[in-house]
Amino acid sequence: MSLDIYILFGYFIFMAIVGFVFHSFSKSTSDYFRGGGSMLWWMIGATAFMNQFSAWTFTGAASKAYTDGITVVAIFFGNALGYFINAHWSAKKFRRLNVITPIEAVKLRYGNVSQQFFTWVSFPIKLIQAGIWLSGLGLFMSAILGFSLNGTIIITGCIVMTVSLVGGSWAIVASDFMQMLVVMAVAVVTTIYALIMGGGVTTIVHKFPHNFIHGDSITFLSIFFLWVIAMLIKQFASTNNMIDSYRFLGAKDIKNARKGAYLATALMLVGPVIWFIPPWLSASMYPDLHSLYPALAEGKANETAYLAFVQHSMPAGMTGLLMASIFAATMSSMDTGLNQNSGTFTRNFYLAVLRPNAHDKELMTVAKISTAVFGILIILIAIFITNLKGMSLFKAMQYTSSLIATPLLVPLILGFVVKNTPKWSAWATVVFGLIVSAVIVEIPYKTILPVLSGREVSDIVQIAGVFAHLILTSGFFLLTKLFYKKESDPAFHQQVEDFFHTIGGKDSKVEDLAHTDSDAKQRSLLGRLVMTLGVVIM
Repeated sequence: MSLDIYILFGYFIFMAIVGFVFHSFSKSTSDYFRGGGSMLWWMIGATAFMNQFSAWTFTGAASKAYTDGITVVAIFFGNALGYFINAHWSAKKFRRLNVITPIEAVKLRYGNVSQQFFTWVSFPIKLIQAGIWLSGLGLFMSAILGFSLNGTIIITGCIVMTVSLVGGSWAIVASDFMQMLVVMAVAVVTTIYALIMGGGVTTIVHKFPHNFIHGDSITFLSIFFLWVIAMLIKQFASTNNMIDSYRFLGAKDIKNARKGAYLATALMLVGPVIWFIPPWLSASMYPDLHSLYPALAEGKANETAYLAFVQHSMPAGMTGLLMASIFAATMSSMDTGLNQNSGTFTRNFYLAVLRPNAHDKELMTVAKISTAVFGILIILIAIFITNLKGMSLFKAMQYTSSLIATPLLVPLILGFVVKNTPKWSAWATVVFGLIVSAVIVEIPYKTILPVLSGREVSDIVQIAGVFAHLILTSGFFLLTKLFYKKESDPAFHQQVEDFFHTIGGKDSKVEDLAHTDSDAKQRSLLGRLVMTLGVVIM
């Protein structure tokens, strides 16, 4: 067995240990799903950063960097913009809600019907996104280990699912912090090595075989610039809505929530500069990746651009560390998604509808069973996505987020700003938005303008999706204000007033002895684990 395989399996064992170490922190569903609202800022910032980061970054996004240069950086800078706005606006609103799951915030704003609607609509979207992440991880592992792609997805998916079951959100966030250190350390070393081998940034850019600013297959530069703007808007939306508030619900208080958002902002500004230099160099060093990885379909070979540099240009052992960091990145996204879906099902359907009087021990059992079920579904979706012909991981992720996820985000963002809308405004807006997305996909862009390249058609679909929802879907939501006064439900009107009073109030800061003990325990346990991991890697 090679050194790389030993490193990878050693990392698997270490992450399992992290889960068991933090198992004792999860004594209730509040602990299991949001860390009891007592996490410190550096843990919150790390998990926020890692949630927008997965194997897709090193596969789908690296493929985009390999073919189209600096274009892909717009997506990650959009994340930085989103987290910066978190720090100044939405993080404090999220933390003040003090709920256990994000869907409970939807109930407070829009009522019971919208709670159930978003519960069941959010499931498939989160599962598809996790499936794309796992598919990217499987692709990477399969290319390195030489195993079958489907078999690799099943094995890696089961490992992620097992770790997620053990310790809940405490184990997840703790492992996110450690994984952030591993990922950034490996990425920094790889980038320095690439800069030395490539002769510096200027030489790498000069030798890049395609247009470095926007890539090839571009007839209209306006399409490229609109795509960049659309990605910035989309990434802002994906980090500033009620569903994605979970990352700040776990913060100890507003101060820690905001500092965590600032940390995620800084990491997202630095990260893209580090991650994509190796695939830019691979574009000139390895112009035919399919010849290096013939077992992969030709359309999938470009997604090994990062791997190719590490495996063929760096010393022994670095591939194993890269595999560990790739696994870490995907695990951080998948286990958070599993935990969030499990929390949504347990508290917003099982508790809210099936068993309103269920005690916390019963809810913990349901949470772990649902985590396992969702994990299996993610594995099956990843296998399906992997076998789709003509669909790259980059395109699959962008289509999912632009056309399916964005309609959900409209009422979840505007619900923090626009007050007087009826209780049906949220779910009706989503239905309208999905119809808009369906129309956008069916428009024959290539027939209307035959000179468009395949890439431009794909970009236009994403651009149209983002701006249509920005104008049409948001406009539909605002128009529902006309029906607010006609809704004769004083209880709902008071509920909306209470919601806006809560998010506009002061921080319900908790500084009791239990939280002080928790602070010390977080620092002590993670400090020891980080030092241990550092020694092992050295």
